[in-house]
Amino acid sequence: MNKKDRYKNFVEYFSKQQPNPVTELHYDNPFQLLVAVILSAQCTDKRINQVTPALFERFPAPQALAEASVDEVFNYIRSVSYPNNKAKHLVGMAKILVDTFHGEVPSDIDDLQKMPGVGRKTANVIASVVFDAPAIAVDTHVFRVSARIGLTSNARTPLAVEKQLVKYLPENLLGVAHHWLILHGRYICLARSPKCEQCPISWFCKYYEQTHTETALKKAEAAKVKKAKEQKKKVALNKISKELVKRSVDKIG
Repeated sequence: MNKKDRYKNFVEYFSKQQPNPVTELHYDNPFQLLVAVILSAQCTDKRINQVTPALFERFPAPQALAEASVDEVFNYIRSVSYPNNKAKHLVGMAKILVDTFHGEVPSDIDDLQKMPGVGRKTANVIASVVFDAPAIAVDTHVFRVSARIGLTSNARTPLAVEKQLVKYLPENLLGVAHHWLILHGRYICLARSPKCEQCPISWFCKYYEQTHTETALKKAEAAKVKKAKEQKKKVALNKISKELVKRSVDKIG
């Protein structure tokens, strides 16, 4: 199956099954989403949703966060990944948001990236989710799943993945495609043990095609048999070694 067909099948399937996917981060306004996305880097949405209610209650607006100390913010987010750096980023982000953007989250991707903790991925999330801009954020799920399905090829960086997805996906679907790929990666196409047997799109997935063909299955079975033989040999050698040690001790005694 060629790439064009994979994109066609991808769009058709998810458009029917998940027509209106949304982020799993909890937020009430653009400022809260920006904070949540910054915190979510290398951390689960579930954890972030546990932390943000108290954080948003204490800092309901950029002005309050801009006036906070890094240590105080740290106390609210200590259970997330890299809390020291993220506390600094949040305070720095809020200060720029107040001083440069009058407390309003900007819609421009370049402007968003002027703030600490806001890389291209975060900027794309805000632009697409809040402002409905034709942008797609590439996180670890999007990076992995798009390659496995076969939507991207030889894309070694997030930017390379983004460029290929933007090239082949309809502009009006870039934002929702981001959520399609994330959710599929989070619940089906897991990093270490993808649930291929449960996957509803395995019929057009390149990874499934490569790993579940007759040849691939034979190779996997051969590798399994080889591993079993090596383990059996190892056990036998250990037994012989123990017996030799025992005989040596008995002889000395």
